[in-house]
Amino acid sequence: MARSGAFRTRSVQPVSSTAVSSALALAAACALSAPVAAADLTVVVHNVQSGEGQVMLGLFDSASSFPKNVARGLQAAAAARDASGRVTLVVRNLSPGSYAVSAYHDLDANGRLNSNLLGLPSEPYGFSNNARGTMGPPSFQAAAFVVPEQGLTIELRVQQ
Repeated sequence: MARSGAFRTRSVQPVSSTAVSSALALAAACALSAPVAAADLTVVVHNVQSGEGQVMLGLFDSASSFPKNVARGLQAAAAARDASGRVTLVVRNLSPGSYAVSAYHDLDANGRLNSNLLGLPSEPYGFSNNARGTMGPPSFQAAAFVVPEQGLTIELRVQQ
């Protein structure tokens, strides 16, 4: 049984392709103009004893990747160290969040952390929060820190 007068019918006017294109362009412009939070992380590595080789830095963004699968890596010439043995590296455009850092002084500039016959590092190394592990690297939680939207500066010490 149909009800009479319960629904009004309206005629639908076709939308021009120009109007659709203009609406899509406006939506895209709004999406592109939305600010994307990007922070810089400054890492000051202390105790770089010589100007030989390079300082290698690994940034990790999860416990599952730490300390083997670097999310981002940087290097700086150890010769850039200051009179106090500090080298500063800057990781740019990070999303705010939780991270951990490892660093080592690659004395022979071979691009890897050398180890002795027992598998222990033979080059100076360190982690954020100056975290140390027992019988291996520290946990991600021990080395983790939070990068806020305005950025952050951390310091760590490399040692053997």
